[in-house]
Amino acid sequence: MKVLGLTGGIGMGKSTAAATFRRLRIPVFDADAAVHRLQGPGGAAVRPIEAAFPGTTREGPGGRQVDREALRARALGDPAALKRLERIVHPLVRGAEGAFLAAARRRGERIAVLDIPLLLETGGEARVDAVVVVSAPAAIQRARVLRRGGMTEARFAAILARQMPDAEKRRKADHVVPTGLSRHAAQRHIRRIVRELRQ
Repeated sequence: MKVLGLTGGIGMGKSTAAATFRRLRIPVFDADAAVHRLQGPGGAAVRPIEAAFPGTTREGPGGRQVDREALRARALGDPAALKRLERIVHPLVRGAEGAFLAAARRRGERIAVLDIPLLLETGGEARVDAVVVVSAPAAIQRARVLRRGGMTEARFAAILARQMPDAEKRRKADHVVPTGLSRHAAQRHIRRIVRELRQ
């Protein structure tokens, strides 16, 4: 089974790319969704996060869960706090990823995709057969991100500071999917990658 690592900076079109892979009947592991589950009601990350960052969880429907805004306020912009948080969350996400890949292999899938925002920043390229980077011009990226609810210039800058620059990501990629032209053009590009891998 070929494992593709899908990545790209915030606002570069990764969600749209992941949806295209799914439409082509390729299973996609969504690392962000895994984090949400781990931090959601009864999630495995809730207790250790409360222990490391007291006051960042709350009681909600379905049980205790991480208050994402409170946690963001405590960790974003504080490198030591971010490292502490990553030491809790990353091993749990890796466990979920391993279970996803094992299930895909059991089903006899020929291709599987790991959708991981910080794939290259965390050395994740060592775990995949090829890296797919989605990329758009900086002006398009900025416009997309600042349209999101609750996004500010300061928060955008803090997120960008954690991410590898787009030019460096493109250099490390096996495939670059340009997402600044049109959705249709990006989808065509992904279909071509999948066709090559299936041959």
